Amino acid sequence: MVNIVTKIDGRMIYLTRRERFCAAHRMFRQDWSDEINLRVFGKCSNPNWHGHNYVLWVTVKGEPSSDHGFVMNINTLKQIISDKIINNIDHKNINLEVDFMKGWIATTENLAVAIWNELEPSIEKEGARLHCVKIEETENNSVEYYGKDY
Repeated sequence: MVNIVTKIDGRMIYLTRRERFCAAHRMFRQDWSDEINLRVFGKCSNPNWHGHNYVLWVTVKGEPSSDHGFVMNINTLKQIISDKIINNIDHKNINLEVDFMKGWIATTENLAVAIWNELEPSIEKEGARLHCVKIEETENNSVEYYGKDY
Protein backbone atom coordinates (compact mmCIF):
# COMPACT_ATOMS: atom_id res chain seq x y z
CA MET A 1 0.00 0.00 0.00
CA VAL A 2 1.27 3.49 -0.90
CA ASN A 3 0.50 6.43 1.33
CA ILE A 4 -0.42 9.52 -0.64
CA VAL A 5 1.21 12.69 0.66
CA THR A 6 -1.05 15.70 0.59
CA LYS A 7 -0.08 19.34 0.40
CA ILE A 8 0.33 21.18 3.67
CA ASP A 9 -2.44 23.76 3.16
CA GLY A 10 -0.43 25.76 0.62
CA ARG A 11 2.27 26.69 3.14
CA MET A 12 5.69 27.61 1.89
CA ILE A 13 8.48 25.26 3.01
CA TYR A 14 12.15 26.29 3.02
CA LEU A 15 14.87 23.67 2.50
CA THR A 16 18.54 24.50 3.10
CA ARG A 17 21.67 22.62 2.08
CA ARG A 18 25.09 23.52 3.52
CA GLU A 19 28.32 22.94 1.60
CA ARG A 20 31.92 24.00 2.15
CA PHE A 21 34.73 24.98 -0.16
CA CYS A 22 38.20 26.48 0.06
CA ALA A 23 39.33 29.08 -2.45
CA ALA A 24 41.83 31.87 -2.97
CA HIS A 25 41.04 35.33 -4.28
CA ARG A 26 42.18 38.90 -4.50
CA MET A 27 39.84 41.84 -4.32
CA PHE A 28 41.16 44.53 -6.67
CA ARG A 29 40.52 46.59 -9.74
CA GLN A 30 43.12 46.30 -12.48
CA ASP A 31 42.66 49.94 -13.43
CA TRP A 32 43.65 51.07 -9.92
CA SER A 33 47.13 51.22 -8.43
CA ASP A 34 48.14 48.82 -5.66
CA GLU A 35 47.95 51.77 -3.26
CA ILE A 36 44.33 52.58 -4.13
CA ASN A 37 43.37 48.90 -4.04
CA LEU A 38 44.96 48.61 -0.59
CA ARG A 39 43.07 51.67 0.63
CA VAL A 40 39.71 50.37 -0.67
CA PHE A 41 40.03 46.59 -0.17
CA GLY A 42 42.58 46.42 2.64
CA LYS A 43 44.66 43.29 3.06
CA CYS A 44 42.21 41.46 0.79
CA SER A 45 43.95 43.22 -2.13
CA ASN A 46 47.22 41.36 -1.48
CA PRO A 47 48.84 40.88 -4.94
CA ASN A 48 49.91 37.38 -3.81
CA TRP A 49 46.31 36.33 -3.08
CA HIS A 50 44.80 34.95 0.13
CA GLY A 51 42.23 32.28 0.87
CA HIS A 52 39.18 31.37 2.89
CA ASN A 53 37.36 28.29 4.08
CA TYR A 54 33.91 29.27 2.86
CA VAL A 55 30.58 27.90 4.04
CA LEU A 56 27.75 28.05 1.52
CA TRP A 57 24.07 27.71 2.38
CA VAL A 58 21.57 27.33 -0.45
CA THR A 59 17.90 27.66 0.51
CA VAL A 60 15.10 26.67 -1.85
CA LYS A 61 11.40 27.13 -1.28
CA GLY A 62 8.11 25.75 -2.47
CA GLU A 63 5.16 23.62 -1.55
CA PRO A 64 5.77 19.93 -0.90
CA SER A 65 4.83 17.73 -3.84
CA SER A 66 1.66 15.70 -3.47
CA ASP A 67 3.58 12.81 -5.11
CA HIS A 68 6.53 12.55 -2.72
CA GLY A 69 6.26 15.21 -0.01
CA PHE A 70 9.48 17.01 -0.99
CA VAL A 71 9.91 20.65 -1.91
CA MET A 72 12.90 19.25 -3.76
CA ASN A 73 14.85 16.05 -3.30
CA ILE A 74 17.81 17.02 -1.09
CA ASN A 75 20.11 14.65 -3.01
CA THR A 76 19.22 16.43 -6.24
CA LEU A 77 19.93 19.79 -4.62
CA LYS A 78 23.26 18.47 -3.33
CA GLN A 79 24.19 17.27 -6.83
CA ILE A 80 23.27 20.58 -8.48
CA ILE A 81 25.37 22.54 -5.97
CA SER A 82 28.25 20.12 -6.43
CA ASP A 83 28.11 20.16 -10.25
CA LYS A 84 27.54 23.89 -10.70
CA ILE A 85 29.56 25.35 -7.82
CA ILE A 86 31.75 23.12 -5.65
CA ASN A 87 33.45 21.22 -8.50
CA ASN A 88 34.27 24.56 -10.16
CA ILE A 89 35.49 26.57 -7.17
CA ASP A 90 36.89 24.27 -4.46
CA HIS A 91 40.67 24.66 -4.11
CA LYS A 92 40.78 27.14 -6.98
CA ASN A 93 41.71 30.77 -7.46
CA ILE A 94 38.39 32.60 -7.87
CA ASN A 95 39.94 35.38 -9.97
CA LEU A 96 41.78 33.09 -12.39
CA GLU A 97 40.06 29.71 -12.50
CA VAL A 98 36.34 30.16 -11.84
CA ASP A 99 34.49 30.82 -15.10
CA PHE A 100 31.31 32.14 -13.48
CA MET A 101 33.37 34.86 -11.73
CA LYS A 102 35.10 36.16 -14.86
CA GLY A 103 34.76 39.94 -15.06
CA TRP A 104 33.64 40.33 -11.43
CA ILE A 105 35.60 41.73 -8.50
CA ALA A 106 35.98 38.70 -6.23
CA THR A 107 34.01 40.04 -3.27
CA THR A 108 31.74 37.76 -1.28
CA GLU A 109 28.79 39.90 -2.40
CA ASN A 110 29.60 39.29 -6.06
CA LEU A 111 30.26 35.63 -5.38
CA ALA A 112 26.78 35.23 -3.86
CA VAL A 113 25.15 36.80 -6.93
CA ALA A 114 27.23 34.69 -9.33
CA ILE A 115 26.38 31.49 -7.44
CA TRP A 116 22.69 32.43 -7.54
CA ASN A 117 22.92 32.91 -11.31
CA GLU A 118 24.55 29.50 -11.71
CA LEU A 119 22.05 27.62 -9.53
CA GLU A 120 18.70 29.23 -10.30
CA PRO A 121 17.91 27.60 -13.70
CA SER A 122 18.69 24.06 -12.50
CA ILE A 123 16.71 24.46 -9.28
CA GLU A 124 13.70 25.81 -11.17
CA LYS A 125 13.82 22.78 -13.49
CA GLU A 126 13.27 20.67 -10.36
CA GLY A 127 10.10 22.60 -9.48
CA ALA A 128 11.51 24.61 -6.56
CA ARG A 129 12.46 28.28 -6.32
CA LEU A 130 15.80 29.56 -5.13
CA HIS A 131 15.21 31.62 -1.98
CA CYS A 132 18.65 32.53 -0.62
CA VAL A 133 22.36 32.05 -1.19
CA LYS A 134 24.34 32.69 1.98
CA ILE A 135 28.13 32.63 2.07
CA GLU A 136 30.21 32.76 5.22
CA GLU A 137 33.66 34.03 4.34
CA THR A 138 34.91 34.10 7.92
CA GLU A 139 33.21 33.33 11.21
CA ASN A 140 32.58 37.07 11.51
CA ASN A 141 31.54 37.93 7.93
CA SER A 142 28.75 36.53 5.80
CA VAL A 143 26.61 37.68 2.89
CA GLU A 144 23.03 36.73 1.98
CA TYR A 145 21.50 37.23 -1.46
CA TYR A 146 17.79 36.79 -2.16
CA GLY A 147 17.75 37.50 -5.89
CA LYS A 148 17.23 40.64 -7.86
CA ASP A 149 13.44 40.64 -7.38
CA TYR A 150 13.51 40.46 -3.58
